[in-house]
Amino acid sequence: MIGSETRVVAIIGSPIVQVKSPGNFNRYFADEGVDRVMIPIDLAPERVADFVTTVRGWQNMDGFVVTIPHKAAVAALVDELSATAQFLGVANVVRRHPNGRLSGDMTDGEGFLTALRAQGFASNGKVVLVVGAGAAGSAISYTLAREGVSHLFISDRDKARGASLCARLSSAFPAVSILAGAVPQRAFDLIVNASSSGMQHDDPLPVPYSTLALVPPEGLVADVVTSPKMTPMLTLAKARLLKIQTGEEMAKSQLFALGKVMGIFGGVPTDV
Repeated sequence: MIGSETRVVAIIGSPIVQVKSPGNFNRYFADEGVDRVMIPIDLAPERVADFVTTVRGWQNMDGFVVTIPHKAAVAALVDELSATAQFLGVANVVRRHPNGRLSGDMTDGEGFLTALRAQGFASNGKVVLVVGAGAAGSAISYTLAREGVSHLFISDRDKARGASLCARLSSAFPAVSILAGAVPQRAFDLIVNASSSGMQHDDPLPVPYSTLALVPPEGLVADVVTSPKMTPMLTLAKARLLKIQTGEEMAKSQLFALGKVMGIFGGVPTDV
């Protein structure tokens, strides 16, 4: 039961119906007997600034998770960002301190990497394709480059956005060969769809089947899309007997990273 002493966290986005975080968090709160709830908020882009202002004075609110399309807007509105969020210019989680100060971080890359490790897949030295240079794609690309992949190829419908991310990552990680452009016809050890392609039944494949067909037997194909759980790309990869990683697995892997940023595990957060 939600009462007057219940602590609140939120997740904002638009649309919001596809997100899995409320179920994951609320099951955890119930299992742990914690008087806290996560509420989903379908927030119009033009109201993000109003929401952030409201959160500053929302005294039983501990923080909020951010999903499409608000990650860049939120990053520009909070008081401080982690080094990762600052580099990427996006935030997917915000902690509200008791004095109303807001701290943002970006955990998409860490959540993806945690799920990848659970699959037994080591990214070091691998040849990787990331489709999508938006918030999730940039965070995943950043984390994989930091982890020491040998080659990273970034493909985005917005060629300028893909090229910009490529240039920034190349400067930060000179030991990694990083390129951007159309998906090349070559073998990749790891293919990641970090775009929205696959959310709708009539979406085109984010990666041509001919490229999927070149993934070696020990390779892995991953998707960030959480609904449907099995996207057409993952279905094709599974039919080839490749390892796959669903968006749902990434979302579950992020639970504790998000909760840590919001300070909600182990009691009500204290200011730092």
